[in-house]
Amino acid sequence: MRILVVEDDALLAEGLSSVLTGAGHAVEQVSSGHDADGLLAGEAFDLVVLDIGLPKMDGFEVLRRLRGRRSSTSVLVLTARDAVEDRVLGLDLGADDYLTKPFSLKEFEARVRVLLRRGVAPVASLSVAGMTVDIAGRRLRIGDQPVDLTPREWALLELLLTRPGRVLSKEQIAEKLFTFEDHLSANAIEVHMSRLRTKIEPAGARIRTVRGFGYMWERDDE
Repeated sequence: MRILVVEDDALLAEGLSSVLTGAGHAVEQVSSGHDADGLLAGEAFDLVVLDIGLPKMDGFEVLRRLRGRRSSTSVLVLTARDAVEDRVLGLDLGADDYLTKPFSLKEFEARVRVLLRRGVAPVASLSVAGMTVDIAGRRLRIGDQPVDLTPREWALLELLLTRPGRVLSKEQIAEKLFTFEDHLSANAIEVHMSRLRTKIEPAGARIRTVRGFGYMWERDDE
């Protein structure tokens, strides 16, 4: 998963980033609300760990702007403010969870896991980008024509469809395809993705390569 840590306490930010990286996530880190807002306006993340007391623009304003762009990215708010009014404001603005400093790293990790699981929506059957996709039945049609996908390609398609607008890292792909192959090189992942693209992009499906991170299924509104 791709996670943005927004925290102006350098020591805490490094500690949180280290924990998240150790759990296999791709982590970016900024220390001001202004930098966070600029990054979130142009890039997709699976989770934002957001401090409230930030320089240049506070976390509440970052959150307000994020939700104003109709982003569904999960947000875990971190703050030293323990007033009920602050917690209510953060949740009303669209925060998914709230941690008051100081907190234990074990609790932080547990809440991150919950939010990341919550962000993956189950998909059974849907119509998208000119395709009719039956995930449960492993059937795909473009118009009236059935399209055959290999088990690996189905695994990739399901992973992409459950994270529209979010970056799918090569680590996530490797984990998803591990049952098919004991080891996946970067070249092998590119080959599988290229074959899937060849089959579905004629229907208008858009899989964007995010350099240095992985791939993203582009939503209709992007």
